[in-house]
Amino acid sequence: MEKVPSFDETAENIGAELKAPLIKQEPLQVRVKAVLKKREYGPKYTQNNFITGVRAMNEFCLKSSDLEQLRKIRRRSPHEDTESFTVYLRSDVEAKSLEVWGSPEALAREKKLRKEAEIEYRERLFRNQKILREYRDFLGNTKPRSRTTSVFFKGPGKVVMVAICINGLNCFFKFLAWIYTGSASMFSEAIHSLSDTCNQGLLALGISKSVQTPDPTHPYGFSNMRYIVSLISGVGIFMMGAGLSWYHGVMGLLNPQPIESLLWAYCILAGSLVSEGATLLVAVNELRRSARAKGMSFYKYVMESRDPSTNVILLEDTAAVLGVIIAATCMGLTSLTGNPLYDSLGSLGVGTLLGVVSAFLIYTNTEALLGRSIQPEQVQRLTELLENDPSVRAIHDVKATDLGLGKVRFKAEVDFDGRVVTRSYLEKQDFDQLLQEIQEVKTPEELETFMLKHGENIIDTLGAEVDRLERELKKRNPEVRHVDLEIL
Repeated sequence: MEKVPSFDETAENIGAELKAPLIKQEPLQVRVKAVLKKREYGPKYTQNNFITGVRAMNEFCLKSSDLEQLRKIRRRSPHEDTESFTVYLRSDVEAKSLEVWGSPEALAREKKLRKEAEIEYRERLFRNQKILREYRDFLGNTKPRSRTTSVFFKGPGKVVMVAICINGLNCFFKFLAWIYTGSASMFSEAIHSLSDTCNQGLLALGISKSVQTPDPTHPYGFSNMRYIVSLISGVGIFMMGAGLSWYHGVMGLLNPQPIESLLWAYCILAGSLVSEGATLLVAVNELRRSARAKGMSFYKYVMESRDPSTNVILLEDTAAVLGVIIAATCMGLTSLTGNPLYDSLGSLGVGTLLGVVSAFLIYTNTEALLGRSIQPEQVQRLTELLENDPSVRAIHDVKATDLGLGKVRFKAEVDFDGRVVTRSYLEKQDFDQLLQEIQEVKTPEELETFMLKHGENIIDTLGAEVDRLERELKKRNPEVRHVDLEIL
């Protein structure tokens, strides 16, 4: 018979089972990834930093002769006109400054003295510039301005100067005709020519200002001055030309006055029609030439106001020709019927024509000053150049802005392919020497030194790729003067 356990034995077996673990657990093994600790970048890490010769002389009060004895390192230049430039190790420059000045305290005193001398020099320079301005204001500025003068012998400058001469003569003779006849239409035409002459003088000032070279205050130049003066010209046409013409026309309707013989007025209007038509042809030919150079139609070139100065001349002369026709028609109706109301209606018609022209000029030049993109076809060509480059993975946020005078600023965010950039760097390396350097790495400190060395060189290679793309963009489209490629 099978033995039945007693009550005490059963209790002991149950207690032993409760004490034993339910599942046999294996020891947990955790692999911890080695992470380089964040360190403070003290002298140990900055001793290999580079410094340019100008900074070395300014910050450490050294002379160029002191730098001749230091180690020189050639680096890639960010400027297009130079392939490379010389830099020095900051540790060498610091050691040389201590050798020259003896102690950090002496170097600090010399820096303080030079700072005070620089402040005094700037104060003297400011006083001398002020005296020079007063001298020029008193005796006149005799500085030659050959570049500014040359712009008035070709292109938009030539058109503006021709328009000033012709409109000035027309204004003089129209005022004589108005004084002789008392015609409201002739008065409107005289005011029209006067406003055109003043506006074209303003355009000449804008052209003269727009060719000035960029300075630190205006790094992108003064090319937008043409749009600014064209905008002011549009406002002037509206206020002076349209406003006075409407006023004189309304007063003629309210208080009609008899008109004297209009024979001389007709003769002056005929001469004005011929001269204004000649100026109009000059402006049309200039705009057609510029439109062909841009690869645009004449209508689109005018509507987008790509050449603001010539555009103003075109519209003003078109309005002048139409204004002469309106004035002559209304004056002829007055001569035939003897009713001076037709002459007043002619004044209102000329004022309305000037108002339309001024509204168009204000609108187009405001659009240009707000920042306008170049042609979509040009943007597409520049974009395709970047997208087809092997080192570029993708581009984003492309902006190509017309700065005026055929200058374009191109901006894009570029996602570079790190593998291609790294391979471009490795192609210039000796693989046997590189493999030997890798085999010599035994400690984390040696690995860090190895990675810092080649990481800096890869970043420099990436900068060279950016410079190469900028040169190719400018070569593809010569109008691109400023290129900003942001690395993603």
